[in-house]
Amino acid sequence: MSTEAVVAHVVGVIGLIMLVSSVLGSVVARFKQPTVIGQILTGILLGPTLLGRLPYGVADRLFPDEILPYLSVLAQVAVVIFMFVVGYEIDFRVLRGHSGAVSLVVCGCLLVPMALGAGAVLALPSAFTSLGEDATGSRSFVLFLAVAVSVTALPVLAAIVRERGIAGTVPGQLAMTAAGIMDLVVWVALAAAVAGSSHTAGRPVWLTALLAAVLILGLAGVVRPALRWWTERSSARFLDQVPLAVVLMTGCAWATSSLGLHTVFGGFLAGLVMPRPGGSQDADLLKSMEGAYRVLLPLFFVVTGLSLDIAALGGAGLAVLGLILCIAVVGKAIPAYASARLARLGRQDSATVAVLLNTRGLTELIALDVGLTAGIIHQRLFVVLVLMALITTAMTGPLLSLLDGRRRAGHGGTTGAGPTSAEQPRWSEETDVIHRPT
Repeated sequence: MSTEAVVAHVVGVIGLIMLVSSVLGSVVARFKQPTVIGQILTGILLGPTLLGRLPYGVADRLFPDEILPYLSVLAQVAVVIFMFVVGYEIDFRVLRGHSGAVSLVVCGCLLVPMALGAGAVLALPSAFTSLGEDATGSRSFVLFLAVAVSVTALPVLAAIVRERGIAGTVPGQLAMTAAGIMDLVVWVALAAAVAGSSHTAGRPVWLTALLAAVLILGLAGVVRPALRWWTERSSARFLDQVPLAVVLMTGCAWATSSLGLHTVFGGFLAGLVMPRPGGSQDADLLKSMEGAYRVLLPLFFVVTGLSLDIAALGGAGLAVLGLILCIAVVGKAIPAYASARLARLGRQDSATVAVLLNTRGLTELIALDVGLTAGIIHQRLFVVLVLMALITTAMTGPLLSLLDGRRRAGHGGTTGAGPTSAEQPRWSEETDVIHRPT
C-alpha cells in the first residue's frame, strides 16, 4: 500500500470511527449512561468480537496492518492529552477544611480493594495462570492487579456528577475530591508496577525509581516555579497558554518514556506541574485540550478493541471475571459507604458516594493499556479487566437513579420531584461541617 493510499485509508477510518462513536454515545446517553460507554462499545464492536466474525475479511480490509501504527500513535497522543487534563484538574485546595472526611474515604477505597486484589492473586494463582498469566508471583503483577481493581475514573465521575446536578453537594464534592487524590496515588503505584516489570529490564528498578524521583523533583522545584514566573508576567498574561502546555506535556511524556515508563505518566505529571494563573484553572487551556482529546480519543477505544475478543474468554475467563467483579464492586462500595458514614453523612448520601466511587471508565482502560504494553498482563486477562471496567461504569447510572427514587420516596413527594441539588446538604468552604437546608 502506497503512502497516499495509507493516508487516505487512515482518514477514512477516522471518519468511520467518529461516526460510530458519536451514534453509540448518543444511544447510551438516552439510557443515562456516560458517553464513554458508547466509545468503549465502539471499540468492542469494531474489533474481533463482532466485526472480526463477519465473512469476506471485512475487519482485515477495514483495519489492514499497514494503518494500525498510525492509529496507535494518534490514540496515544489522545491519551497523553487526556492525562494532562486529569492532572491539571486535580485541585488540592478543596482539601482545606475537609481533609478528615476525604482521608477516611480515600484510605478505605484504596487500601481495601488493593488488599483484596493482591490477596486474590496470592491466594488463587491458578485462576490467573488459567488465563495464560505465568508471572503471578511477581511484584509487578500483584501490584498491578491491586491497582486495577481500585481505580476510580475522575473525569467520568465528574461528568456524571454534573449531569445529575449534585456537583456542589456533600456526596458529589466528597466523591470528586477523593477520586482526585486516589488518581494521584494509583498512578504512582502503577508507575512502580511498570518500573519493576520486564519492560524496564535493561535498567535496575532502583535506578529507574531514582531517575523518576529526580524528574519529579526537577519538575516541581525548577520547571513549575519558572513557568509560574513566566505566566504571571504582564506581557505573558494575554498569550495563549496552549503551546506552552503542549511543550511541557510532550517533553514530560518523552522523559517518562525514556525512563522505561509509559508516556501517560508524563502527561499526568505535566498536568500537575502546569501553573494555574491566579490559582484557578485556565478555562481556555482546558477547552482546547478537552477539544483535542475528544476528537482523537475514540481512536484509543478502537485500537484497544482490536485486541478484544470476548468470545474467546471461555469458562475460566468468565470465572475470573466474576471474581474480579466481586472484588472491584464490594471492595469499593462497602469501604466507601462505611467511610462516608464515619464522616457524618446520612445513609442516602453515603450510598451515593459508594456508587460514584465505583465508576472506572476511561481511566481504568488507560491503566490496563499500560499494563498490557509493559507486558505485565496478557490478552485474556486484559479482556476480563476491560469488561469489569465496562460493567462497573454502566452500573453507576441505574444505581444513582434507584437512589434518587428512594430519596423522593423518603421525602414523601407525590409528584415525582425529588430534592434538588440546592436542597441537599452542602459542605462549608472553611470547615469540615455539613450544612443541611432548613
